[in-house]
Amino acid sequence: MLRPFLLLFVSAIVLLGQKYTGPQPEKADLPYLIHADALVPTEATEAKEENRKDEVIYVIEGASSSVATPLASPAFLIRAGQLAADKLEIYKLEAKNGRREILFSRKKKQMARAIRCTASRVGDDLFKLEVDESLGNGEYSITPNGSNQVFCFRVY
Repeated sequence: MLRPFLLLFVSAIVLLGQKYTGPQPEKADLPYLIHADALVPTEATEAKEENRKDEVIYVIEGASSSVATPLASPAFLIRAGQLAADKLEIYKLEAKNGRREILFSRKKKQMARAIRCTASRVGDDLFKLEVDESLGNGEYSITPNGSNQVFCFRVY
């Protein structure tokens, strides 16, 4: 009876000890989409906050991100410097009037919902960020909690 649990425990320790051996990010604090044996840097920019009639909206210039993936459950590699990988959140953006935006709060009630993701250490300062649910086609951003810094990508 104890043997299956012991085997599971040993397997978990082995998996946790594995290091990432693929391509390495060129820059720190920039999420890279993992595409097979290649890393694609996300679009790094800043969202501007707009306040209108009891609404807080964050806006990113440009109707669409230049960084795209066909993967519905993308994974990202991040070399941590200033960014804390476990504080990153993913949000779906809406393309409107030639720009991307997200309604964050209305009448002091938060409207935007972060998409579940998991950050795991895969090297000394290297983290893998994995989306825990399938993403539909559209525009998305990764952002540190409480920051206007965004890293954009699109799923097609």
